Amino acid sequence: MNRVIVIAPHADDEVIGCGATIAKHINSGDEVIVIIATNASIGAPELYSIDQINKTRSEAIAAHQFLGVKETVFLDFPAPALNAFPEFKISLEIFKIFERVKPTHLYLPHPGDIHQDHKAIYRASLVAARPQGDNKILNIYCYETLSETEWTPMQEKAFVPNHFVNVTDTFSKKTEAMKFFGSQIKEFPHSRSVEAFDALAMYRGATVGVQRAEAFVVERQLIL
Repeated sequence: MNRVIVIAPHADDEVIGCGATIAKHINSGDEVIVIIATNASIGAPELYSIDQINKTRSEAIAAHQFLGVKETVFLDFPAPALNAFPEFKISLEIFKIFERVKPTHLYLPHPGDIHQDHKAIYRASLVAARPQGDNKILNIYCYETLSETEWTPMQEKAFVPNHFVNVTDTFSKKTEAMKFFGSQIKEFPHSRSVEAFDALAMYRGATVGVQRAEAFVVERQLIL
């Protein structure tokens, strides 16, 4: 059995980025834990109320329960202001979870995403995932988040996937899970729409000869 951790800067990033892969892990008997890293009512209370965050977190719990996620961990780092927050504090909290869970697989946002929070969570998570002692995370992958990854600035490293997961059989679980995020889902042609998720999955699948796929960039794979 694999122990999988998915780290999302904000609630819904985890389902947008790898919801069907989460479902595939769970169908295979793996344990999946999702970490939602931020709380925007702390970072920008003038923009996001506590009630809004509580609603989004309730939506996340419902989506995760539908998928079969073992545990959802909410941290309270101040979105959308992580570019001004000490990343070592984020790393320390994430490392505590790694020590407890001892994950075999880790999924992170892509460092080229336009949102600064995504970049910060990526960097802090990799610091926490340094292979020291017995804490070696064998597989680390970066997922793509529609409404963030496709807008990578030119000076950043673009998302060029080199790891694909055939999610033909589990993609419907992803779309159903996303429907729990009523406050976050948008109408097509917004990229954060069910139609856009389906179009991306079909495109990624077509590049590797399957009906639907989720794509990742390999950060680390360790063969023991």
